Amino acid sequence: MKIQSILQVLEAVAPPQYQEAYDNAGLITGDAQAEARGAVLCLDATEEVIDEAIALNYNMVIAHHPIVFKALKRFTGKNYVERVIIKAIKHDIAIYAAHTNLDNVLHQGVNTRIAARIGLSDMRILAPKQVWKKLRTQVALPFRNPIEEALVEIPGIQVHWAAPSDEIQILEVAFHQARESAVRQAIQTALPPSTLLEIFALESPATEVGAGLIGLLPHPVAEEDFLRQLKESMQAGVIRHTPLLGKPVRKVALCGGAGGFLLPQAIAQGADIFITGDYKYHEFFDADGRILIADIGHFESEQFTIELFYEILSEKFPNFALHCTKVYTNPVRYLY
Repeated sequence: MKIQSILQVLEAVAPPQYQEAYDNAGLITGDAQAEARGAVLCLDATEEVIDEAIALNYNMVIAHHPIVFKALKRFTGKNYVERVIIKAIKHDIAIYAAHTNLDNVLHQGVNTRIAARIGLSDMRILAPKQVWKKLRTQVALPFRNPIEEALVEIPGIQVHWAAPSDEIQILEVAFHQARESAVRQAIQTALPPSTLLEIFALESPATEVGAGLIGLLPHPVAEEDFLRQLKESMQAGVIRHTPLLGKPVRKVALCGGAGGFLLPQAIAQGADIFITGDYKYHEFFDADGRILIADIGHFESEQFTIELFYEILSEKFPNFALHCTKVYTNPVRYLY
């Protein structure tokens, strides 16, 4: 089985198009056409994780966090990022990352895994993305049939024709942003190169794609009791939180990793508590008595993504060698 087959399964769950603009999800090192011998699953592709793959004779590392976020100009081993890349290339190890694209999906996503551990139901995306687009262009009548033949091969799109004159047709195609490349290619192949294509976002947001998650507990829980349960269920070393508000917790908003940017949405949707990681001192003031903020730590909030990778891949490839890393990659330690 080729590495590409593994990537196709992951990207069917978390399409690369769903990642944020700053992100670098995808295949970072390695040849997608190489035969896959086994994969180490991890949160962070550290040197120790690469060593683990080498010891197992596996040639894949599947991580949540991309080891490379910005361009590298030199490979001298002066820092951990360069050392990881050098070692991976030297040993023909493919490093793949499913990051914010896996954060941004409801089905089998990072936040859904957190919600399951907490015991939430009635879950939905906290900040849905605008992922539907429309393409509009003018088409001379002789080109209509070739375009229709090309577009019929693309699933999940909506095609509409208008005829302002006998010679000119107006083509409108509504599509999910993941289909944009296929739609463009189909139309550009059938039309003259100079044809102007207008593409714009549609107003209706996707219901299963976006940042964060909000859901309900089975019944209201006292704040301090919920925080203790949260600490245990998420295996958090410590929870930093804003002052208790003296009211029970029922509606819960959350975001794995650093999700502080979603606080306004959590408040607007009536959440009793917002759970995330990486909160800074002054950001806690933004709760302003309207919501309880709980910072459980970046690693702690996302550590169960490793199990998520395992479930996604083992379901499709039950006989493929998968190894959940034994390396504790959290760079933060706590003094109790």
